[in-house]
Amino acid sequence: MNGADVIASILKTEGTEFLSCYPRNPAIEACAALDIRPILCRQERIGVGIADGYSRIKRGKVNGVFAAQHGPGIENAFAGVAQAFAENVPVLVIPAGFETSRQHSEPNFRAAHVYRPVTKWATYVSDVQELPDVMRRAYQLMRNGKPGPVLVEVANPVYEAEFQGKLDYRPVPVMRSAPDPAAVKRVAKMLLAAKHPLLWAGQGVHYAEAGEQLAALAELIPAPVAATNPGKSAIAESHPLALGASTRSRPKMYATHMKKADLILAIGSSLTRTSFGPTVPKGKTLIHSTVDPSDINKDWRCDDALVGDAALVIEALIEEIGRQRKAGSTTAGHAKALAALQEDIAAEKKAWRQEWAKHLDSDEVPINQYRVIRDMMRTLDRDDVIITHDSGSPREQLLPMWETTKAGGYMGWGKSTQLGYGLALALGAKLAAPDKTCINIMGDASFGMTGMDIETAARNGIAILTVVFNNQVMAAERHVLQSSHDKYRTLDIGGNYAKVAEGLNVAARRVEKPAEIVPALKEAMKTTESGKPFLLEVMAKEGYEFSRYEY
Repeated sequence: MNGADVIASILKTEGTEFLSCYPRNPAIEACAALDIRPILCRQERIGVGIADGYSRIKRGKVNGVFAAQHGPGIENAFAGVAQAFAENVPVLVIPAGFETSRQHSEPNFRAAHVYRPVTKWATYVSDVQELPDVMRRAYQLMRNGKPGPVLVEVANPVYEAEFQGKLDYRPVPVMRSAPDPAAVKRVAKMLLAAKHPLLWAGQGVHYAEAGEQLAALAELIPAPVAATNPGKSAIAESHPLALGASTRSRPKMYATHMKKADLILAIGSSLTRTSFGPTVPKGKTLIHSTVDPSDINKDWRCDDALVGDAALVIEALIEEIGRQRKAGSTTAGHAKALAALQEDIAAEKKAWRQEWAKHLDSDEVPINQYRVIRDMMRTLDRDDVIITHDSGSPREQLLPMWETTKAGGYMGWGKSTQLGYGLALALGAKLAAPDKTCINIMGDASFGMTGMDIETAARNGIAILTVVFNNQVMAAERHVLQSSHDKYRTLDIGGNYAKVAEGLNVAARRVEKPAEIVPALKEAMKTTESGKPFLLEVMAKEGYEFSRYEY
């Protein structure tokens, strides 16, 4: 075996089905020989994003992998890895690297050195015999603790070097940690004593696959469930205790219950301060539960903490709350309290939807983006949908309004907001869940960044649905480029993206009137069900409003 064969064999042992890659790396051929399918993308940033989306849907138990060439290849991948790092996604990046003698020769790009600030671990392999140990460490770091990308830069000569001895490699397991029992007792007591407790779910609930347990805990307390941007769909948002998720925009009931809460239990969230996520309201008792103790008291002072896997934390709380309820007299009125809370949330949700009916039911031309979201929710089987957004206006419009009906049916993101990331996530999600309808909603500016990679979908038979809101303007930047736009029209962008898609072998349709949306969606579903991608271009209105309520 040479070094490339060793890498491919280890990837196969770790369950790798697809190798996202561009444009050359010796591991590509070695992986293909072992029936690991290469997905050759059109640019490196998308390649990392495909691995990212795959890891998200596989919940980190099988990791997406991206391979790049040395020099310009891994240089171009930096943005994708930085995005995965911001979103805490466990992907493996394997670039080729300059030989050891050139590692300190300027201006050669040393990936392991440059990538350290945006990876959980980055290392350089100069000897083929190091590969098994290095790969084991890489998978240990990806699969355990806080998720994040790992980079293993392999010197070009190592790929061709002969490996001595027998390769003895075993898969790295996921290792879960349980919370301190004494802390569980304290927190359970605090939850039962609170007048208006609230559960705040983060992305860790997805990785722990703890949606059902979280819903059970909410019903037991009882408490409403809010979510962070990446935590959206931690429980089905059709659940009567679900408040939805938040970026800068949020459902009205989300803000109402954040104001009302006297105790907040954040589960599976780093509680990182971000410009595009919800804040922790002042004056609340805050309990923080996360898998990484370094998150505790990082950005927000907390009153108590539970360190551990989200599923194990929730299960421990359910057991302890049941024990404390039996020991006391607090069970009286639980059913009545649960019913009253559910009725309140249902009434608030109905009133909020009525506020937005003028947008959701709009017949205006150009088309109101919220009308598209409404028609998608009515037309598609949301039980079988995995949907994501792009940054800017599509994120702010979709995230509050799209109601998931299954846990894990939404991929939210926003700690970093690179245009075009959503397309890559949808590609990776479809590879991970081929029976699901995988959708990305993007704007025309996002399409300009990464739209060429819809050809990757066509060439590889990745049957995603891409919805482009084409309002021919960079609307989100209007307030910061006002005078330059008035003088030089700096915000104007344009194009016929349905024609671009057709030129890239993707079936497409452009709609200009609201009545055309549903027929176009039905055509799109027939196409994707046949195993081919589809692009739906919506000629959308220039103005916009967001569901923003303060708390």
